[in-house]
Order: sequence, then structure tokens, then C-alpha cells
Amino acid sequence: MDWLAQIAPTVAAALGGPLAGMAVSAVSKAIGCSPEEVQNVISSNKLDATQVAAIQQAELELKKQAQEMNLNFAKLANDDRKSARDMQSITRSYIPPALAVGVTIGFFGILFGLMYGQIQHAPQIDIMLGSLGTAWTGIIGFYFGSSASSQNKDNLLHQSVPAQ
Repeated sequence: MDWLAQIAPTVAAALGGPLAGMAVSAVSKAIGCSPEEVQNVISSNKLDATQVAAIQQAELELKKQAQEMNLNFAKLANDDRKSARDMQSITRSYIPPALAVGVTIGFFGILFGLMYGQIQHAPQIDIMLGSLGTAWTGIIGFYFGSSASSQNKDNLLHQSVPAQ
């Protein structure tokens, strides 16, 4: 979905945060599909020029709604992660760290098993590895922060004009 962040950063930020419903609604109206189909349509990356233009129009509409409501999607997503971290600090629950360790062991265990021939390659293993990899990325984001600021820096560098 990197392409979406480039053409519609507000939509992409909203999809990854607590106001995803608002973004899904805007995109589904723009491209003429049901809210349930939005993820598949965006992930397929097979949009025509009219649909891309419609998503850019949805971007403008979402920005307008966000301004009217005084919303900052990136800040909301950061606050969402911060509240989860604060809850972990206050409750000192052992479940999130235990899940993090389990997912990490499972993810790297399957990787090593595949690399060294201890696990036979199968579609089910691919699905499991993909799911564990996605979960592991979320765990890293939770414990060490996200790369949203790094992505913003990359976008700024990409759009900058080199000094003469």
C-alpha cells in the first residue's frame, strides 16, 4: 500500500489508525465498491486512472472532514499506540510480552526450519509465516515505535530539490 500513501497520505494514515472506518467509507464511495471490498481493491493495485483520481478526490474530502473535526490522523495513531503502551506499563500484564516472545520464536523458528530443511515447504507454511511476519512487525512497532516518521522523512527527501 505504499502507492496509496504517495497519492493519498491522509487516507493511508486513517486506514492504519483508529478512524479506519471513516477512510474506508470515503474510499468505497469514491471508487464505487462496498466497504467490505475496499481492502481487496486497494491491495490489488489494479486501479484505473479514474479510480486513482477518485481516491485523490476522497483524500481532499477526508482532509476537509479532518479539519472540520480538528483531527490529526498521525497523532491519533500515535496516541492509540501510546495508550496501549501506557496500559501495559500500568497493568504489568504478562500476556503481551508472552505473545511477543511466542510470535518471535514461531516466526524465526519457521524461517530457520525452512532454510535448513527441517520444515517442508507447503502453502499452509506460507500462510503461517505471512501471518507471523505481520504480527512480528506489529510487535516491533509496539515495543520500538513505528516507522511513520521515517516514512515522512523519506517522502520529504524524495520531493526535495537537490542543492546546486
